[in-house]
Amino acid sequence: MLLAIALVLAAYLMGSVSTAILVCRMAGLPDPRGQGSGNPGATNVLRTGDKGAAIITLLGDLLKGLVPVLVAQALGLGPVWVSAVALAAFLGHLYPVYHGFRGGKGVATALGVILGIHWLTGLAALATWLLMVAVFRISSLGALTAATLMPLYMHLLTGEPWFVLAGVLLTLLVYWRHRRNIRNLLAGKEPRIGA
Repeated sequence: MLLAIALVLAAYLMGSVSTAILVCRMAGLPDPRGQGSGNPGATNVLRTGDKGAAIITLLGDLLKGLVPVLVAQALGLGPVWVSAVALAAFLGHLYPVYHGFRGGKGVATALGVILGIHWLTGLAALATWLLMVAVFRISSLGALTAATLMPLYMHLLTGEPWFVLAGVLLTLLVYWRHRRNIRNLLAGKEPRIGA
């Protein structure tokens, strides 16, 4: 029990590390919080013009969701605690203790935790995002669609109620963090990739 609680706390602290801010500082790039939406994430790092830094940010955000969940799985923790670790890592990215609780939108970190919980579900969500982006060229639409379908994928592929519940909570948080994008989508003003 104490080990599980410690791992949940460690997952939150790991999730709180802002890959975007660290990468930009090390690369001598502008603070990503001063770009675009103001969120520290790969998209705003890309807006600085450095594709390599954006890719590193994306991978870092994914790994800080993936690694704690894989550790929980390796330690043999049950679905309740694995789900708690996943949510803690995700919440750390959204509301990081090191950065005034102002974090990113969480898409890459969400993918990381889902891949850690069940890799096929993660791949199904990633494929959904890629398909939507290929067709509509709108990243946020792809993310929202993948987040919407992910709990269904989790149910069909795992049948584990705690994992499905974690998926639903992740989806709700992704929607909350994308509320401005949703308004833009409804108004037809969300920018397309490459525009």
